[in-house]
Amino acid sequence: MASDDEPPAPRAPGDRAVALGVLAATALVLAVQAFSGSGSRLVLLLVFLPALLAGLGTVAQTVAASLWVTAVVAVHSALYPPSDLPARLGTLLGVVAAEAAVIGLCARRVRHEGELFRMRQSAVALQRQLLRPLPVRTAELELYGLYLPVAQDTLVGGDLYDVAQTPYGTRVLVGDVQGKGLRAIGAGFAVLSAFREAAFREAELTAVADALEAAVERHNAYAVQSGEQERFVTATVLCVRRGAHVRAVDCGHLAPCLLWPDGRVEAVELPGGVPLGLAALAGQPRAVGRFALPGEGVLVLLTDGITEARDASGAFYPAERELAALAGVPAAELPGALERGARRWSGGHRRDDVTVLALRRTGPG
Repeated sequence: MASDDEPPAPRAPGDRAVALGVLAATALVLAVQAFSGSGSRLVLLLVFLPALLAGLGTVAQTVAASLWVTAVVAVHSALYPPSDLPARLGTLLGVVAAEAAVIGLCARRVRHEGELFRMRQSAVALQRQLLRPLPVRTAELELYGLYLPVAQDTLVGGDLYDVAQTPYGTRVLVGDVQGKGLRAIGAGFAVLSAFREAAFREAELTAVADALEAAVERHNAYAVQSGEQERFVTATVLCVRRGAHVRAVDCGHLAPCLLWPDGRVEAVELPGGVPLGLAALAGQPRAVGRFALPGEGVLVLLTDGITEARDASGAFYPAERELAALAGVPAAELPGALERGARRWSGGHRRDDVTVLALRRTGPG
């Protein structure tokens, strides 16, 4: 789901917990050393304490633990010296060299985590510009949703959506760029930018769709010049007004589904249209479809990350049947419940970006 939250910064264990842990480990090792009654030098096991902190704690914590362990080994060597001086010096030098290496590794890890954190902050800022945080409430509708890129380490993928409260009503866009993940961001950004301008400028919904078409054509022309792949975008553009039917333009996308409280699911039939970027091949203008959205109904918009989830036998996820089973689920929880069902169906293997939007009117239909 698109979120306005900052990514959490890497957290190290507290200084008090580290100090208590180091002291407890030191006491345990020295106690075992004392009761062993042998000439073994178990105290050298303390060298692993800074190594453990190097993977979890801060540089300062690792330095402090290294100094403590070096001091303990030095005192132990003075009280219980090896048979000769070279052996004693060799032990101390070995401990110092090991701790210096551990401190260097810790500093490298902390620097790398900082770089990753800054990169994730940049990705969150990009997501905020591309995708509106959900849920959204306008004068005409409430919109709940879920957005999951296929790549677990990214925040933006090939699916797209947006909502705009305009003088012509609330306009909603949901789409899916050919391809998936980061490779599809460019075309998706072109469509979103065009929608945010045309949704307020154009009175006719078909004119909004034409503006999206032109944006994809421009993007593809630039892609050819850059040696990149041309792409098309499937999309549905809707307009919701109070006291009126919902108007929608289909651009080769999955049909919306209307879910009734009694469990009935109706696939909304719209005049067929080709995906954005392929209008020149169709040879005919796009058409507007109209359908009722009663106040008790929930309109569900999906991308094929849901409908093309497959089980072990290759069978597709029965989205409409599962929607019917979720009739009693509140609209706010419906997207998550549907996605969890698709994930269980596919055994947890997600092969495409997932977007689920649930729309309902804010007042009587």
